[in-house]
Amino acid sequence: MNSINRRHALLAGLGIAGAGALAACSPGSGSGSGNSALVGPSGSAVAAAEKKRTSTGRQQKLTLTAAPAMIDLGGGVMPRTWAFDGRAPGKEVRLSVGDTLVAELTNQLPDKTSTSIHWHGIALRDDMDGVPPTTQAAVRAGSTFTYRFIADAPGTYFFHPHVGVQLDRGLYAPLIVEDPKETLDYDDEWVVLLDDWVDGVTGTPDEVFAELKQGMGGMGMDGMEDMGGMSMKFMLMGAESDLLGGDAGDVKYPYHLVNGRVATDPNVYSGKPGKKVRLRIINAGGDTAYRVALGGHKLTITHTDGFPVRHQEVDALLVGMGERYDVLVTLADGVFPLVALAEGKNANGLALVRTGSGSAPKATVRPKELDGVIMTASQLRAADGVRLTSAKTDVTHRIKLTGGMHKYNWGINGTPFDMNDPDAHPILVEEGQRVRLDFVNDTDMWHPMHLHGHTYQLGASGPRKDTAIVLPKRKLSVFFDADNPGQWMLHCHNAYHGEAGMMANVAYREN
Repeated sequence: MNSINRRHALLAGLGIAGAGALAACSPGSGSGSGNSALVGPSGSAVAAAEKKRTSTGRQQKLTLTAAPAMIDLGGGVMPRTWAFDGRAPGKEVRLSVGDTLVAELTNQLPDKTSTSIHWHGIALRDDMDGVPPTTQAAVRAGSTFTYRFIADAPGTYFFHPHVGVQLDRGLYAPLIVEDPKETLDYDDEWVVLLDDWVDGVTGTPDEVFAELKQGMGGMGMDGMEDMGGMSMKFMLMGAESDLLGGDAGDVKYPYHLVNGRVATDPNVYSGKPGKKVRLRIINAGGDTAYRVALGGHKLTITHTDGFPVRHQEVDALLVGMGERYDVLVTLADGVFPLVALAEGKNANGLALVRTGSGSAPKATVRPKELDGVIMTASQLRAADGVRLTSAKTDVTHRIKLTGGMHKYNWGINGTPFDMNDPDAHPILVEEGQRVRLDFVNDTDMWHPMHLHGHTYQLGASGPRKDTAIVLPKRKLSVFFDADNPGQWMLHCHNAYHGEAGMMANVAYREN
């Protein structure tokens, strides 16, 4: 059993009791002692918050089986991976605001591997958040667990495991919460999932992580293929992006996928000229930001991470891991490439939009829109109806992002997250507070920072998000209302940075 699974096997049996004492991070300003009484994931405060959610009374039942599978990525590429119900991406889940999702997960993964499901972006009840051992015991091989929660905020979401680096396998699927009061005017929807793929092709994510963990400290100066005698099979060198402030990523991926298809055999959306289509773009990747453009078209950004923004027309947009963007596009006549450029990695994913006659472009097509007006989240503004009300900040936490490739010691405030460390303390908040997080990136890499169970606002009037890019050597201040009691992970959504230690526990103190 590898080191990732050893850690989770050790902690899985601890369950929920005492999880707050196990959660680790360095305290920011306003943090208190780790001995403070914390709200438990199934405590009375969590139940009280759940009662306040608006419910339709409808239930949507879902069964999911996590198991090994051989999947078809197109072009003759058929790797073995782990997937939900034998397909990757998994089948789309769609429900309406206020519906209760009842999802039974059955774990049929090999080698006594435990797993879970995290419902990314959903502000749900804490004990359904899917983070072993903090919010639940891990779902052991051969066992089942039923997630049950009200989805009370519309938007574009997805789900994936929160154990080790399982996110970088095929265990993910879109989750769309529809708004019956939707005011956007469009004719059709197209969900677009982006992913970087290694599993079953050049190796497994566990093998990738094992190599990365050894760091670059032993690498000689005379070449990039050897690190102190260790073959650099997975580590990526020389990936640079101005948009990302320098180093673009850690991992060599043989394929970049759009809706589970390789660029040489792309997914095709068929429509009619003049129709307006809503694209729901989700980056489910492990280590890659994508610059997305549709050749011959402008994109109008309407939402990010489920929340509406003031509409912005752009040529392309940058999507970090865990981020989602909704855009509107009016289709022209012909065949057009939807390109997901792997930012800084000299590779791309591809899908096609076909509304008329014409030949398909090459897999390596680079539409001019990729170099046009490019929008990032910091340039957007929250729509009037979702902007946070003006309020005094009650507590500020400095979230210093630390570490590097040399030792692969990613952490927060100089401390890699370690659920076994009894001396570590959570980042403490109290229900009803307006909380400010100051992300201070002290590293040479960008980090998409994701907060579970909440959305935060970028600055005074920026977009409402749950995942935001923090550029190297830069500071990003975000604000959120502490209105969902429990214990919530705050982490880099680079699968390998988070697992290496860039993670913390934002925990509610008992009032």
